[in-house]
Amino acid sequence: MTTAIEREYSFGAAARILDVPEAKLRYWSQSGFVGPSLRAGPRQAYTFQDLVSVRAAKELVERGFQPAYIRKALEQVRKSLPTVDRPLTKLRVTWDGDTLTLVEDGASFEVSGQRRFDFGLSELADRAAEVLLLAGTRLDSESPAKEAAPARDAYQWFSEGLAQEAQPGQAASAEDCYRQALASDPGLAAAHTNLGGLLFRRGDAGQAAVEFETALALDPEQPEARYNLASILYQQGEIEQAASQLRRVVQQSPWFADAHYNLSTALERLGGKRQAALHMGRYLDLQAHKSTPPEDVRA
Repeated sequence: MTTAIEREYSFGAAARILDVPEAKLRYWSQSGFVGPSLRAGPRQAYTFQDLVSVRAAKELVERGFQPAYIRKALEQVRKSLPTVDRPLTKLRVTWDGDTLTLVEDGASFEVSGQRRFDFGLSELADRAAEVLLLAGTRLDSESPAKEAAPARDAYQWFSEGLAQEAQPGQAASAEDCYRQALASDPGLAAAHTNLGGLLFRRGDAGQAAVEFETALALDPEQPEARYNLASILYQQGEIEQAASQLRRVVQQSPWFADAHYNLSTALERLGGKRQAALHMGRYLDLQAHKSTPPEDVRA
């Protein structure tokens, strides 16, 4: 029988397991903060290991930590999970106010300072199994039932903006959704990024750049905003500045194929043929199954 740890989880199932609104999970995923690692075409799904990361991220967000700090803390656990030599359900995730650590359940250990949070993976697995049972193992279900609310929150507006942007001819509606999200919470960096993308495609590069810069002020490690800002700089003839921004993107997000492509183009114009070839090679490696070049700006 397949265990809860071996299952795949939709956004709706993950929302019920972790007690996080589905709209917030989609925002976290779209902004590159934390999300599902399984992809099959447009479909995305969480592994149990992904649920562990999101559960820890939720705790750190609630304690007011910035996304850049949380990303680095999560890497400590992500790197440990694939190499453990005992069942995941025998482990705990603990954070002492400084370090996020994977430890053996029941083990005696010392932490510096007061332990701030501590959850067992067996507890998370039990909750996942409970959700699967209640859902009749239908993991591709839609969003969990929502409580009546007088208005959408920022994450719901953002999620609706994504849905509208995916529909032909709905750019104006998507823009309105992103503005509604930012009116509710000006700190949603990805909403600034996506709004900037819409403005750029409408021909307003100046205001688009303002939105990308605002997104980066809120979340300096958001790759999409920096990539898009670099594209505007490149089109304005600021090739060295564009290359500098793209170098930061590929350093932070080496999987970002389009950034390697655009960096290769910029370096070629600057005369760095050897480095340009290296980044083009990396792009081709990452895009082995695609035949079309990337767009200059994407949301």
